[in-house]
Amino acid sequence: MARGARFLLVLALLAALLAVVLQLYRHRKPRLWMVEELSVYNGTNEELPILLAILGSVFDVTKGRSHYGPGGGYHHFAGRDASRAFVSGNFTGDGLTDSLQGLSSSECRIKAFTDFTFSLYSANIFDMMDFQFCQVNSVVDWRKFYFERYIFAGKLIGRYYDSEGNPTKYLKGVEVKAKRGTQLLEKQKSDEAKIPGCNSKWSQQEGGEVSILVPSPFFLTHGFISCC
Repeated sequence: MARGARFLLVLALLAALLAVVLQLYRHRKPRLWMVEELSVYNGTNEELPILLAILGSVFDVTKGRSHYGPGGGYHHFAGRDASRAFVSGNFTGDGLTDSLQGLSSSECRIKAFTDFTFSLYSANIFDMMDFQFCQVNSVVDWRKFYFERYIFAGKLIGRYYDSEGNPTKYLKGVEVKAKRGTQLLEKQKSDEAKIPGCNSKWSQQEGGEVSILVPSPFFLTHGFISCC
């Protein structure tokens, strides 16, 4: 066999071997973590990687040690699943939990329309805006961020994954709510596009007048109110 042919054969064999290795790597079983195990990887031991979990997915955030290590702005996320804090902003005590149950407008604020931020205080408004769906969607977006920026390190056994690493009913419910939240946000963007801009008029007798439409809780059931 000619030298060139042997060389091509070797390359083909190496390519086939690499394909098998990659296939095995992709289908490897993710490591399963216990809560107690994960807590050790909170950045206090510089010889260990820094891990955090969100919705039960564990990520290695060691490359962001300055942020996730002791003294860093995101250190409260290290070594635990604090999914709720990603939307509540409560980084102390009960706020650092993986539970998303009972999220309320008193914990979170949402961005409404273009540059008008307000809290939802009315239970009726809460239901109409499907506030919780949008907040759950936000947590799922954060999980996507970590999948894109950091190394996936396994699954945390507990609320979101069972002892076999299978999604729990709770995680499946979160995914359904997040999908609904995406639909609501898309509808909101569509509604924003329909909002008319400022109307202005001027006359020598009356001077100038600017009329703007201000989004308000009243809008949620009755439409816009006009302020001059």
